[in-house]
Amino acid sequence: MKNIRWGIIGCGNVTEVKSGPAFQLAENSSLQAVMRRNGEKAKDYAKRHGVPSWYDKAEDLIHDNEVDAVYIATPPSSHKQYTIMAAEAGKPVYVEKPMAGSTDECAEMIKACENHGVPLFVAYYRRSLPRFRKVKELLNAGSIGEVRFASIQQTQPIVQKDENGEWPWRVIPEKSGAGLFYDVGSHTLDLFDYLLGPLNEVKGSAVNLADSYPAEDTVSGTWKFENGGVGIGVWNFSSYSKEDDNRIVGTKGEITFSTFDDKPIILLNEAGEESFYIEHPKHIQYYHIQSIIDELLGKGACPSTGKTAFRTNQVMAELVKEYY
Repeated sequence: MKNIRWGIIGCGNVTEVKSGPAFQLAENSSLQAVMRRNGEKAKDYAKRHGVPSWYDKAEDLIHDNEVDAVYIATPPSSHKQYTIMAAEAGKPVYVEKPMAGSTDECAEMIKACENHGVPLFVAYYRRSLPRFRKVKELLNAGSIGEVRFASIQQTQPIVQKDENGEWPWRVIPEKSGAGLFYDVGSHTLDLFDYLLGPLNEVKGSAVNLADSYPAEDTVSGTWKFENGGVGIGVWNFSSYSKEDDNRIVGTKGEITFSTFDDKPIILLNEAGEESFYIEHPKHIQYYHIQSIIDELLGKGACPSTGKTAFRTNQVMAELVKEYY
């Protein structure tokens, strides 16, 4: 193939700006079809984004001969079903994060793709963003020496019910796997896996302090990195303010940065303080999607696969297991 023609299952909000347009802007790529259970909404999306085909059934999109690869952008509760369906059709899969609601489902997805000889990619797109590749570059260059510890602190006010008086699916464990920790907290844990290697000896605690919705709203934990350094994290989704601070400390300095906030990376070492501001692209999944296309065409490699994302699911499951 010289061009990858994509189909999207679940063309909801995440695909409007973050991912959908990137399939059309990336080299050797086009967006061929979209699917949503509400056919009128799928038709509207296709019209607005210039997509040739639309469907209201996932199996119809998957079996469209004009679709080469499938992007699954539904809630985690349906990731396994659609991944296996696409794998059985022999089509590469790109699935939103978290990879699935449980590690067992992740394992089944990996096995299905391996059995049918198709690659499985996951939307931990921060691994591909220039800003975080810069952090990895600084670490690899020894800018802070040997890493001793790292910390994560993420807080935000409690989410609100929708116009129908319902809690969003992200805080309903049956749909999301857990709470906002799985939805947004997963990004930083996966990023640390990318920057410093797999997280081992994971211990954690999860509670619901506000007692508003079914899922946990506060998670804390500790772990060790592959190089022997230690890590600590706290995530609270019923706080008075929004915070997003990551810190990596070594024998010669430290690096601070945010996962979501638009602020510079700060490097502090014996040479002084240096800041790096690297702007994110408008369509934030662009670089990640390009890396997937390059791998499919034999020109590169995507840094987020089913196997790396499985590790992140394992870490999260360990941190919240007492709650569930």
